[in-house]
Amino acid sequence: MCGIAGFLDNRRNKNPEELEDIALRMGEQIHYRGPDAAAAWSDAAAGVALAHRRLSIIDLSPAGNQPMSSSCNRFVTVYNGEIYNSNELRDDLRRLGRSTFRGHSDTEVMLEGFSAWGVKETLKRLIGMFAIAVWDRKEQNLTLVRDRLGIKPLYWSIQNGQLFFGSELKALYAHPDWKGDLNKDALTSFLRHNYIPSPHSVSKNTQKLEPGHLLTFSSQLSDTPKIEAYWSLEDTILQGQSKCFSGTDEQLIDQLHELLSDAVQRRMISDVPIGAFLSGGIDSSTVTALMQEHSPNPVRTFSIGFEENAFNEAPHAAAVAKHLGTDHTEFYVSPAEARDVIPKLATMFDEPFSDSSQIPTYLVSQMTKEHVTVALSGDGGDELFAGYSRYTKALKLHQAANKVPGFAKRGFNHLLSSLTTEAFMSSTEHLPYANHLKLTLGRAQKLRNLLRDGREDLYRGLVSHWSAPSTLIPGSCEPKASIWDNSSQSLTPNYLDWMRYVDSKTYLPDDILTKVDRASMSVSLEARVPILDHRVVEFAWRLNQDHLIKKKVDKWPLRQILNKYVPEAITDRPKMGFGVPIGSWLRGPLKEWAENLLDPTTIAKHGILSPAPVRQKWLEHLAGDADWQYYLWDILMLQAWCETYKDTNFHDL
Repeated sequence: MCGIAGFLDNRRNKNPEELEDIALRMGEQIHYRGPDAAAAWSDAAAGVALAHRRLSIIDLSPAGNQPMSSSCNRFVTVYNGEIYNSNELRDDLRRLGRSTFRGHSDTEVMLEGFSAWGVKETLKRLIGMFAIAVWDRKEQNLTLVRDRLGIKPLYWSIQNGQLFFGSELKALYAHPDWKGDLNKDALTSFLRHNYIPSPHSVSKNTQKLEPGHLLTFSSQLSDTPKIEAYWSLEDTILQGQSKCFSGTDEQLIDQLHELLSDAVQRRMISDVPIGAFLSGGIDSSTVTALMQEHSPNPVRTFSIGFEENAFNEAPHAAAVAKHLGTDHTEFYVSPAEARDVIPKLATMFDEPFSDSSQIPTYLVSQMTKEHVTVALSGDGGDELFAGYSRYTKALKLHQAANKVPGFAKRGFNHLLSSLTTEAFMSSTEHLPYANHLKLTLGRAQKLRNLLRDGREDLYRGLVSHWSAPSTLIPGSCEPKASIWDNSSQSLTPNYLDWMRYVDSKTYLPDDILTKVDRASMSVSLEARVPILDHRVVEFAWRLNQDHLIKKKVDKWPLRQILNKYVPEAITDRPKMGFGVPIGSWLRGPLKEWAENLLDPTTIAKHGILSPAPVRQKWLEHLAGDADWQYYLWDILMLQAWCETYKDTNFHDL
């Protein structure tokens, strides 16, 4: 695992030393992604420079260092990730007569593949996670690539004939010619989702390369790159529907078991110590069980616990670890230790990001890094195998809504639309259980939104934080990302499939995988996600709702595999998530910090948010009239980001 950065400057007005100095400075901004080595390469005649920060995992010798050139010298690359089938590809290349390999790194295999098969064809053969920049000396173009599911990040920007790229935004910030224009439209999406959906970023002129895509930029003067997909989730879904699994339940479990077992075994290949994150849930327990099956020694497993029982998964993880016989390490985090992470979050994520599980994810990564350099994670199981409780909630609400007569829906909507929160609160303040009545109004108003429109609007309501974020940011217009694309009804007519599709397209890469990547890489730990092996993904999309949910039990296929290793009594429990008590912290030890950032003067200083609706939610939360913790955490992370980056080359801050 590594960090990459660089640029292509069509002005070609810098010598090699200047080019490499700038590239190295860009790489230095993400040094924690690769603390073991730093290097740069340039071609002054073309105006291109590539920088690499190395975290040594495979082939620890200098033969694995980057930037690296192919044996024919046509291709030069910097690359972040791992290719898990490099040994098979090496054998294929040798059969083609490419028998000279300097070391055993996957980077070298990938480069030789580019030479033998071409870039796009090689990508289709790779099993792995990756963000790649490759310079083609013959064609004089730079190609950027991101893996199929978006496990590894890659940002790019074109300004004044220059292409900038990097694993994180801060690498681009370090280039003297990069300038940022605050993307207020994208910030409305952030307030809705707690992340900025791809391809947008916090800067108008900087984008995330979308999963499964490659971008090619020519050294000829042009501001228009060519962007194309080499793999798409949509094609995967269509192909899955055309060959829906038709075997027995036993055959289904056997095939999925074989695929997952191979995916896990491949991700155990490492020249450095390896372990696993273990929460005790279905996904991480399944990955750990398969790891232990393939390991002659106890697997190292890691979990963290909290003093608050509602957030503490450590006992469940310990029970699974004990049964599997892993070498388990757990660390109980005090509230003070968890809160100490908060000042690091803005620079860790580079743009506003407010999934509060970012805090425990960082803490478990920090603890794990003390013992190993690679950790396997169970991420992806909920999206692929329908594990989120909101899926069953949405299905039930949708079925219930369809039974409500239209006139009743219209009357309910009209009643609640005419009843303001202020009027309701003033009329009920002297009644018994007034606070409960206020909370009931909030739930009723949310129910109105859920019943008002179709199934897509219902699910958008369930996953939205601020439901009308453009009203908070004057002059903004919320982008219509994948979650707004009702045309996908034809792609996934089944409601559960549509929800899985939307989450796999947005929430998975832009929230879950972003969180894991930034938290783990900030402490120089490589996180691998075997459930998101693209072969497992393609198999999962051959399964229908009856395969995924049986007798009201979600994630049925994964549970059957896990039951082969761990008694159901140990893992059969309600899903907890991976959170921290933000709501109570905001009323207690974080109150002064939050008050500072939510003060109308501070909000007005940055010129982004309207202070009044924010202030209202803050006061209601403090008074205990409502629980606005997630809404307020969005605002706090945005404000903290503004405070952190106000002195950078963003024009608007």
